[in-house]
Amino acid sequence: MMSKVDILAIGVHPDDIELGAGGTVASQIAQGYKVGLLDLTRGELGTRGTPELRIEESLRANKILGGEFRLNIGLADGFFTGSVEEKLKIVEVIRWCQPKIILTNAVRDRHPDHGRAAELVNQAAFLAGLKSIETQYEGKVQERWRPDVIYHYIQDYILEPDIVFDISDYFMVKMEAIKAFRSQFFDPNNEELDSPLTNPDYFDQLEGRARSLGRQIGVTYGEGFTVRRYVGTDNLFQLI
Repeated sequence: MMSKVDILAIGVHPDDIELGAGGTVASQIAQGYKVGLLDLTRGELGTRGTPELRIEESLRANKILGGEFRLNIGLADGFFTGSVEEKLKIVEVIRWCQPKIILTNAVRDRHPDHGRAAELVNQAAFLAGLKSIETQYEGKVQERWRPDVIYHYIQDYILEPDIVFDISDYFMVKMEAIKAFRSQFFDPNNEELDSPLTNPDYFDQLEGRARSLGRQIGVTYGEGFTVRRYVGTDNLFQLI
C-alpha cells in the first residue's frame, strides 16, 4: 500500500534530518503537509551508541516531529558505494511515497558520507522518473515518480544558503527532536569529547547557527538550504 507524502526528508545517518532540517519538517507538518522520514544507514560507525539504539532514538524523534513514517534501508555506514542496488532501494521508497519535495544531506561537508549521500539521492530521484526502470512493491510494479525539487540542508560546514526557512515557531520542537538522540551528545557521566557532537556547548552552537541564519531574513531562527536549480515563483510576496 502506498503512503503518499508531500515531503520526503532523507538523512544518511539517524539524526541528520533533525540537525539539518528538524525545524522545517516540524513547521511543514504543523501547516498540514505530510512528511515522511528516511534514514539511509543505521549509523553503525558512530562513536557512541549502537545501531539498535539509534533506530529507537530515530523513532522517538519521529514521534516528536510528527512524521507519517520513518524508514531505514540499512545501507553500509561509511561504505555505501552508489551501487545499482543502493540506488534502487531509494527509488523504491520515492515511488512508494511519491513526494513533491525531497530534503536531504549537504552537498559538501566535514563528514564525507553527507556529500556522497546528497549525490546518491539526486541520482536516485532522477532514476525514479524513468519508465524503463522497473521496481516492485508487494508484488506490484510501481509507477514512475520524480520529485519536483531537492533541497539540501546545511550541516557542519558553513555553506551559503540559497534559501533560508523561518523556523522561529518550531526551534524548540527541533531541539526536542535532536535531544531524542541522547546517545550522541554530551553525557556528564562520560566526559570524553570523542566527537564534535559531544562538546558541552554543542547545543549552544546549534542555536547560534539558527539565530545567525534567522537574522539574515529578519526572524529569530532559520534553517538554510541549497538547491541545484533556480528557485522560481510567480508571487514576490511568497518570498517575504
